[in-house]
Amino acid sequence: MPQAIVEFIKTNDYTKVDQVKRDILNLYRNDISKFAQGYEYKVLSVFDEIPGQLSKHEKKFTLTSLEKGARFRDYKKAFIWLDEAMITNLCFNSTDPTVGLSLYKDRLTLKMYMADAGLLITNAFNGDSVMLQKVAKAIVNDRLEFNKGMIFENIVAQMFRANNKKLYFYSRSDSKNSANKIEIDFLIADETNPIKISPIEVKSGRNYTTSSMNKFINKFNIKLGKKYLIRAKDLNIKDDIIYLPVYMTMFL
Repeated sequence: MPQAIVEFIKTNDYTKVDQVKRDILNLYRNDISKFAQGYEYKVLSVFDEIPGQLSKHEKKFTLTSLEKGARFRDYKKAFIWLDEAMITNLCFNSTDPTVGLSLYKDRLTLKMYMADAGLLITNAFNGDSVMLQKVAKAIVNDRLEFNKGMIFENIVAQMFRANNKKLYFYSRSDSKNSANKIEIDFLIADETNPIKISPIEVKSGRNYTTSSMNKFINKFNIKLGKKYLIRAKDLNIKDDIIYLPVYMTMFL
């Protein structure tokens, strides 16, 4: 958020920056109570659950974490309200990585990101200013031991939405054979060949595998254009995969 950045430039004080972001989150909650009357409880429940959902290895939103037996139709208006208010960014599973991703959108399988990564971190540590300050300093000094995965993925989602891209991912599970399980973080149209799809994986750690990407390429290669792996390292190309520094996401 610009106000938080200005505060940091002026004061270099993480406590004051934290307060700015908490004030913004409180404004969000007040707006939810004011403008989502009749289902504000569900909107707030979804909103407060976002950090916990993104901290999972698989970041798909699990409705049963909100209440036992919860169904998407019961919370649909809450998800839509947060997305249309531009507080969050919805990302849907597209079951077929081909041109017209929306035609194959699975509305029951989704991920929800915060529209601002800085607010995600504050929301994750709501009420714990000391821990938040430690996390903020660790990010700046590149010494973060906290779950960087959710932050990196949220940042990538935020940059895609800033470029007016709708968010899609690919998820396939197989309870009988885990080798058939595939998770691709994002799908976008290839910028040089719009009838092709570019799969994108986001990696925050220094050590990682590309098993899902490899299985995805083997299964859908004829439909795919450029393949990307976004990480916190230099640009590289290896085995037909473009390894892209996270800051270069804005050019996709």
